[in-house]
Amino acid sequence: MLEHMMRLGAKSQRKTGLCFGTDMLLKALLITSLLSWVNCLENQSMTPEEKANIRNQILEMFDHAYGSYMKYAYPADELMPLSCKGRVRGEEPNRGDIDDSLGKFSLTLIDTLDTLVVLNKLDEFDDAVKKAVRDVRLDNDVVVSVFETNIRVLGGLLGGHVMADLLRQRGERMQWYRDELLHMAVELGHRLIPAFNTSSGLPYPKVNLRYGILNPLSRTGTESDTCTACAGTMILEFAALSRLSGESVFEEHARKALDVLWERRQRGSDLVGTVINIHNGEWVRKDSGVGAGIDSYYEYLMKAYILLGDNTFLQRFNIHYSAIMKYISQPPLLLNVHMHNPTVSVRSWMDSLLAFFPGLQVLTGDLKPAIETHEMLYQVTKQHKFLPEAFTTEFRVHWGQHLLRPEFAESTYYLFKATGDPYYLRVGQSIVEKLNAFARVPCGFAAVQDVRTGTHEDRMDSFFLAEMFKYLYLLFSEKSQLPINMDNYIFTTEAHLLPVSLSTTQVTVQTNVTEAPVAHDEDLFTHSCPSTETLFPNNPSFAKTIRDGYKYLTGVGRAFTPLPIREIELPLHDSGMEPVEFLKSMGISLTPLNDFTLGDSIGSKQHKGVFRVKLVAEVSQTIEEELVVPHAVQLISPPFLGRTVLTAGPAKFGMDLTKQEHGVKGTIVKASPYTACGPIENAAEVKGRIALALRGDCMFAAKARWLQQAGAGGVIFIDHREGSNSEETPLFQMVGDGDSTEDIALPLVFLFSREGAVLTSALEEHHNVDVLLLPKERQLGQDKSENPVSMNIKLRLREEGGSEDRAAPGATLELVLEDEEELSGKQQSPHQQVCTQGRTGPCSTDSPQALNSKPEPGTNP
Repeated sequence: MLEHMMRLGAKSQRKTGLCFGTDMLLKALLITSLLSWVNCLENQSMTPEEKANIRNQILEMFDHAYGSYMKYAYPADELMPLSCKGRVRGEEPNRGDIDDSLGKFSLTLIDTLDTLVVLNKLDEFDDAVKKAVRDVRLDNDVVVSVFETNIRVLGGLLGGHVMADLLRQRGERMQWYRDELLHMAVELGHRLIPAFNTSSGLPYPKVNLRYGILNPLSRTGTESDTCTACAGTMILEFAALSRLSGESVFEEHARKALDVLWERRQRGSDLVGTVINIHNGEWVRKDSGVGAGIDSYYEYLMKAYILLGDNTFLQRFNIHYSAIMKYISQPPLLLNVHMHNPTVSVRSWMDSLLAFFPGLQVLTGDLKPAIETHEMLYQVTKQHKFLPEAFTTEFRVHWGQHLLRPEFAESTYYLFKATGDPYYLRVGQSIVEKLNAFARVPCGFAAVQDVRTGTHEDRMDSFFLAEMFKYLYLLFSEKSQLPINMDNYIFTTEAHLLPVSLSTTQVTVQTNVTEAPVAHDEDLFTHSCPSTETLFPNNPSFAKTIRDGYKYLTGVGRAFTPLPIREIELPLHDSGMEPVEFLKSMGISLTPLNDFTLGDSIGSKQHKGVFRVKLVAEVSQTIEEELVVPHAVQLISPPFLGRTVLTAGPAKFGMDLTKQEHGVKGTIVKASPYTACGPIENAAEVKGRIALALRGDCMFAAKARWLQQAGAGGVIFIDHREGSNSEETPLFQMVGDGDSTEDIALPLVFLFSREGAVLTSALEEHHNVDVLLLPKERQLGQDKSENPVSMNIKLRLREEGGSEDRAAPGATLELVLEDEEELSGKQQSPHQQVCTQGRTGPCSTDSPQALNSKPEPGTNP
C-alpha cells in the first residue's frame, strides 16, 4: 500500500434603467457562445514540447520570486513585493497573528531549501544551505506560532538536510556538509518543546524562541486555546526529527497531542471541533469541517501511518474519514457542521484551505469525491480567477483575499498522478497563466487583496515558494526529468520532503493503541491498495463523466445551446447564482410566448434554431434591497464637528444600528490588548466608552464578548491589513464564530485600515474624541433622498422557424425591445431595436471578457 500511495503522489496537505439591463443581458447571451472553445482545450492531450515550455515558464517564475526575495529581502523573513523590501518583525506595522510566522530566522530561505533541489537548482541549493548555516539564528527573543514554526522552519530544515545528505551520498555535491541543518533542527525542536508543558499534553499555540513559556520574559503562556490543526500537525516533523537524531522526546510529545485529540473526539459522530482548551481538553469551538482550523490534523493521521508504519494512525484516520463522508461531504461541497449535531450546518461558506482535501482523498483511494470537489473548486477559480479565501455555497465571494495559497495546485497534481488525465495538466496551465497575469509584480508575486477588484497586498508568504512551484513543476515533469525519485518521499503539509524509509528507523516511544471501532463498516479502501481497475472499470472516460456533472456549477463557461421554450441558459459570470435566480434578482421573469406572433416589422426569417427574445418593461415603485448597509463612524467632537465621516461595515450580530433612531454616541478608547482576544487590561478606561480593537488573533465575536464583559458601550474594529480602504475594497458584514451570538448586545462596526488610521490619529492628537455610530444614510448633516425608482423587466422567449436542429451552427439570438402595449394588442411602439449575433462553431473564438455583476460582500475573522 505504501509503495502504491507513493506512486500516486506524495503530499496531502494547506443600475439603473433599461439600457443598462439590456446591455447586461446582451453580454450574458453573447458570452455563452464565446466560451465553448475552452471545453475543447481542457480535454486535449499535451505534447512533450508543450509541457517543456510550461515547465520552463515555471522555472522562470520561480527565479523571479526567489531572486526578488534574495535581492530585496534576505535575510528578512519575507519579501514585501510591492515595497521591494524585506519584512522584518517589529519594523513594519503589526499585522496581528499573521506575524507569528516571522521569527527573524530567514523564514523564506529555509522554507524554500528542498524546492531548490526539486527544481534542479543545485548550485543555488548549495549556496542557500551555506547561508542558512552561516546567518540563521534560532535563539531570537521573539514569540512565534508553534504550528507555523514547526511546518515551515523545522520542516524546512529537515527537508533541506534530507536533500543535502542525499547529494552528499551521491558524491557529486555537498561534500562539505556535516549535518549542520539537522543540528539546527534539533536546536529548534528543543526550543519548541516547552510549548507542550501543559496538563493535557496539547501544546500552547505560541512560544518564545529564547525564553520558552513560563519565563517572566517570555511574553506568552497566557493562552488557553489552540486550534485542532495547530496541535495535531506536529507528528511528521517531530517524529522525523526523533528518528534522524535518535532523541525520542519529540515524537513522544507529538504522539501525546494526537492521543488527546483522538480521545476528545465526539464519540457519537467521530468528529472533532475547531478550537480546544489546552488545559482541560474541552472544546471551545464545536464547528467541524475539513478546512481552516482542522485540515492538516486529518492529513497528518494518514501521513503518519505512511511515514511511520503505525497502524494506529490509519485506524483513526479511517474512522474520521467515514464521519467526514457521512456528515461533511455533500459532493461537490464540503460543509461545516456542529460536531455534536452533525446534521446541522453551521455556516453557508467554505474556506480555501479545504482545497487540499481532494489530494488527501487521492491518497486514500477515494477518487470519485476527489474529482467532484476538485471540479467545483476549478469552476470557482474560473469565476474569480483565484480561489477566494472563503466563498459561499452559492460560489459567491465571502472573503475576497487570495494569498497565493497552493492547496488547489496540490490537489491538481495528485489527481493527475492518479488518473493521467491531461485535463489536469490544462488546469495546472491555467494556474500558471493566472499567476503571471494577475499576481506578478516587478519585485516578485503579490497576494491579491480582493479577487473582485484585483488589488494587490504587499505580501508574498513563504509557502508560495515552498509549495506552489514545487507542485506545478512536478505536475509537468516526468520521472526522468527530476533529480530525485519522488516515490521515496512523502510531503509534509508545507510540501517538505521526508523519506519513507524512516518507517524502518525505530526509536523507543510510548504509543497508544486505538480501540477497535464499533459499528463502523469498513469500506473498500480500509486495508487495501486502491485499484485502478476498481476505480476505472474498463472506462477511460470515468473521470470526465464525473466532472461533466459539475462543469457548469457556477454558471461560467457554458456554451450556448438553444433549449425548449420553457428554458433559457444564461451563465452570468461572477453572479454565483443559478441563471434564473440571477434574473429574478434583477426583476426579470421568463415567460414562454406560445401564441405570440410578430408582424412584418422584423421580416419573415425562417431560420432553424432562431429564437426571438422579448423584453417587456414595466416601471414600478420598488424598494431597492442592499445586501450590505454602509455604516459610518462620524467624528462629532471639536474640531471635527461631524465633518469627518468614515465609511464602516456592519455586523450580522450585536445591536442593529439601523433600528437606533439617533445612532450610538460615545468616546473612543483603545483596548488593551489591542486585539482584545483576552481579558481587557484597561477595563476601567473602556467601561462606558466605544473601544477600538485591531482585527486578528481571534474571531470578531470573541473580541466583542471580552469588551462587553469589560463594560464597553460599543466596538470599532480596525483592519490589520495595511492599506485596505473602503474605496477599493467592498464592504462586508462581520459574522459570528459559529456559535450563538445572541449574548452580544454591543453596537459593532468595522473600519478598513486607511479609515482606521484617521480615527487613531485623531485620538492621538486630541485624546478626547467623540464619535457617532449609525447607518451612513442617516449621518448628521445629510438630507435624506427619495427612494430610487427601479424597473422590473419581463423576458419572454419564443422559438421561430424549424426546431429539428436546435444546436446547429449558426443559431441566432435576436433581442427585441418593445413596450407592453404592443403585446396587449395596442398601438405598436414606434421605436424598436434588434440586436443579432451569430454563433460560431466550438473551439473557434477567443475567450470573452468577464461580465461584471455586483458581488456578494465578504467578511474575514
